[in-house]
Amino acid sequence: MSESIEEVLKLSYTKRTNKILNIFWLGFALYITFYALSTSTTVDYIICQLFQMIGIAMFVPSAIKLIEWKFTDEYLKTVFILYCFWQLTIIFRGFPLDYSSVKVLLFDAEMGLFRFFAPLILLFPKNLLYYNKMTKVVLFFGLLFLVYDVLFIDNLLNLDYENTSSKFTYEHFVKALSAACGIILLTFPYHSKRVKLFALLVLIVSVLFAVYRARRALIIISLAPIMMYYIMYLYTQKKKGLLLFVSFLFGIFVILLGVDSLSVKTPGIFRLLTERGAEDTRSGVEKYFYQDMDPIDWVVGKGISGTYYCPSIDIDSKTDYRDMIETDYLNIILKGGIISFGLLLLIAIPALIKGFFHSNNILSKAAAVWILLWLLETYPATVSTFSMHYLLFWVAIGVCNSKIVREIPEAELVKIFSN
Repeated sequence: MSESIEEVLKLSYTKRTNKILNIFWLGFALYITFYALSTSTTVDYIICQLFQMIGIAMFVPSAIKLIEWKFTDEYLKTVFILYCFWQLTIIFRGFPLDYSSVKVLLFDAEMGLFRFFAPLILLFPKNLLYYNKMTKVVLFFGLLFLVYDVLFIDNLLNLDYENTSSKFTYEHFVKALSAACGIILLTFPYHSKRVKLFALLVLIVSVLFAVYRARRALIIISLAPIMMYYIMYLYTQKKKGLLLFVSFLFGIFVILLGVDSLSVKTPGIFRLLTERGAEDTRSGVEKYFYQDMDPIDWVVGKGISGTYYCPSIDIDSKTDYRDMIETDYLNIILKGGIISFGLLLLIAIPALIKGFFHSNNILSKAAAVWILLWLLETYPATVSTFSMHYLLFWVAIGVCNSKIVREIPEAELVKIFSN
């Protein structure tokens, strides 16, 4: 093996780098843990924000120390630098200076400031130990998700959607905590049976609660990795053609059965989903969005505080202007325009192609699948957030753009991870 491959495969950093990485992940975990806790609306915000401040004080300086502007791909280097520059223009355009708005930017993981800096994780030093550390963080969030489900079960079972505090708690739990467990299933050859079963349990619980609460976007986010895991598992088996054909027929059957079930009254856990199955909750909001956006807004966006006129949508809103839209590709355009979304695609799509079609291992193909799922999820949900789910999107881009990682034989990776 050449020196560069050994660098990727090595199982230890320098003592200093390893310490900084630990501080970063600990700070990030602390920030997300208390952000998710704050969305329950039953815990004092001040306490949660105090711990989030500690998390920020840990992960911001450590992230700065970990960033290395090193690229093995000139195309990625050029487009990524342009993308980072454009992200900065979004932040500076309309950055609020009032106290309440700054608090939102600091402590809201979904719509705050740090989501614009999430792509910088692509520049962290990488080897297989780095990926192993992320796996541990993902599993921690999965465990925390189950604990929070138990602690706030009354809130999650409350279907009174007039109570907005109850309405969105579970959505934050999934995006901040459980969704990232999908990467465990997609990289199944490198994990023990116990770890895979745990990740599967977390996602199944996510799906069941999403069905009960009729959160269709969360059903997709939680179920899609399970489905792709099944397909990738078949891909690694013998008689792939026959197995895939049978799976395709089975999928068609399930879809037809699901459509049929939504046409009749369904009791129990599926009741609310049945009632909302064909309900259109997006076109009205999108119509207002299209009407409010000028041509220049479509091109460059409205900046970090960008809003659009959308009356009679948010019940508790004090104004008829919204600063986000649930369709995330439009949300990206709202803030940074088609330029922002276009640069994102110019980074993601080539990486996806390299990872899936020009690789020798499941790690690279799983990274490509994660990129694909994330891009598809920008239609039904808001996924460009400061979360492990979004960080993994950029980590996956790094994996797919590394020729060294893509060319590592599968047997070599399995052997290393198993040890």
